[in-house]
Amino acid sequence: MQSGKAGGPVSHISQAYPDRVTVRGRDLAGDLMGRLSFTEYFHLLLTGREPTAQQRFFLDVLLVAIAEHGMMPTNVAARMTLAADPGSLQGAVAAGILGCGPVLLGTAEVCARLLQEAQEQVAAGAAPQTVAAARVRAIRAAGGRLPGFGHPVHRPLDPRAERILELADARGVSGAHVLLARSLRDAAAHAWGRPLTMNVSMPIAAVLLDLGFEAATVKAIPILARTAGLLAHLAEEQQHPLGFLMAARAEEAIAYEPPAEEPPR
Repeated sequence: MQSGKAGGPVSHISQAYPDRVTVRGRDLAGDLMGRLSFTEYFHLLLTGREPTAQQRFFLDVLLVAIAEHGMMPTNVAARMTLAADPGSLQGAVAAGILGCGPVLLGTAEVCARLLQEAQEQVAAGAAPQTVAAARVRAIRAAGGRLPGFGHPVHRPLDPRAERILELADARGVSGAHVLLARSLRDAAAHAWGRPLTMNVSMPIAAVLLDLGFEAATVKAIPILARTAGLLAHLAEEQQHPLGFLMAARAEEAIAYEPPAEEPPR
């Protein structure tokens, strides 16, 4: 099944020639190397445009915020993969990234979709607080989980989320999507009868949308950031192996119970 719009056999990203490499219409060696930081280059690759000062600043902030968070499942999977195949650094990185989904790391994309849909209602004339309350009530009534809220460690606040919002306010970036994120937080506290932690995924999505990023590109930021964290864990794993220790601890932590015998037929 084809994904996205049908088009001709054309790419707008890059082409290598015998004497040069062209990236997004720019000469890689003659223009980009030595002028753009990696963050700026990533923005160019992803969007086709060089970032504004605000876009570059917040890409840096968000990449730093989400790159590392301890022994998360992504890092554990990568370390155990490298323990099983010490020569496959790339396979271990891939094992960690494969865990980027709607529960871990990929949550920012789900938040972006929610905010984008909510903002369409606001643009049609509804009040942000009204839209947020209706969305939260519907999720609560269905027994679902509100994307971007709740955290097993950070309570009552996620310090990363609070810092992103603080910087967005200070630099005048907070816009309609940040307002909706805050409205969702208020609505969630009312619906659940207690405050819910706004985790880092919601302000990542809100700030990126307010900076003009497409919702479809939001997931790229945590994937890129966590790749850096994975490489750090794998460098440590090569020097100070923990993968098999983790496997042993898992064996110790999980009790085995034989299946119940089926009654005779």
